[in-house]
Amino acid sequence: MNRRALMGAAAAAAPAALAAPALAQTQNPEVRWRLTSSFPRSLDVLFGTAEGITRRVAQLTDGRFRITAFPGGEIAPPLAALDAVQSGSVECAHTASYYYVGKEPGFAFFTAMPFGLNNRQYTAWWRHGGGKDLGAELFREYNCVGFTAGDTGAQMGGWFRSEVRDLAALNGLKFRIAGFAGQVFQRLGAAPTQVAAADIYPSLERGTLDAVEFVGPHDDEKLGFVRVARFYYAPGFWEPGARLHLLINQRAFDALPDAYKHALEVACNEADSEMLARYDHLNPQALRRLVAAGAQLRFWPRDIMQAAWRAAHEVYEETSGRNARFKKIWDAYRPYRDEQYQWFRVAENSFDNFAFPAAAAAR
Repeated sequence: MNRRALMGAAAAAAPAALAAPALAQTQNPEVRWRLTSSFPRSLDVLFGTAEGITRRVAQLTDGRFRITAFPGGEIAPPLAALDAVQSGSVECAHTASYYYVGKEPGFAFFTAMPFGLNNRQYTAWWRHGGGKDLGAELFREYNCVGFTAGDTGAQMGGWFRSEVRDLAALNGLKFRIAGFAGQVFQRLGAAPTQVAAADIYPSLERGTLDAVEFVGPHDDEKLGFVRVARFYYAPGFWEPGARLHLLINQRAFDALPDAYKHALEVACNEADSEMLARYDHLNPQALRRLVAAGAQLRFWPRDIMQAAWRAAHEVYEETSGRNARFKKIWDAYRPYRDEQYQWFRVAENSFDNFAFPAAAAAR
């Protein structure tokens, strides 16, 4: 190639070379979002999961899509995260959908139901049993897209100032409890109330509450419940697993490039398993410390469990009778749950019922 041809080729190539970065920038814009959490910064696993999602999204997009996570109360009230996303005042929220059963009772299915699915069963239902489509249909009506983004695993049954020996002990009990579990305990005689995480301890300390439930040993230790209530109950039959979601404003999500949408989904899927792994690692250690600090472990009396089962299913049938969406989800959810229970009874419980006592006896 002669000098003139070489110069011509170089000149022709220059605009293409200059255009390449511009094209990349057009395809991958700088995006800045805000995320509001329903949880305080002090709860390192819950709020830390939101921060982990934001870091992972930044990594997957070479830093071009950045989300700043704010603890509950800084840019939106903890129990109004859905409202903030729906209105567009924030782009996304890390929250538990059952906080919003007052708007739509069907939201409860997507976090936890009394005597519902555990975390593994929920994952199977969400990914392969139709749960994701049912959730998307509901979230869409609130101008949201929802990705599952963490699970606590089976929760504890709460902290009580006094021992609960029978059903009569629940009469008039002021109990911090959320979602459909509140309705169940109301039928058992208690007085349920919903309180944001940051306000639970002061309410218990002042005597505004007689009992509280939150998550499990790791978070409960951080919140200091053992200092004011000694009786620690199990199981949290209303939360055999509790799934969190990243709720995203529909318009904000639709405006994202496909690569950024994919990054969000990948980050949330990773958070789904990581949160559970962290809790399973941290809870045994925390439980030992709580018992050493004076916590007295108790298990729910059988009459309370039986009454709660009946009350829960009465609530579900009554709610189905007046809410078509709830009925649609319940009619799909219940047979899936029942089949999962049968499978776990064969494969999981038969092992657990032997191995756990055997290991304890061998120590």
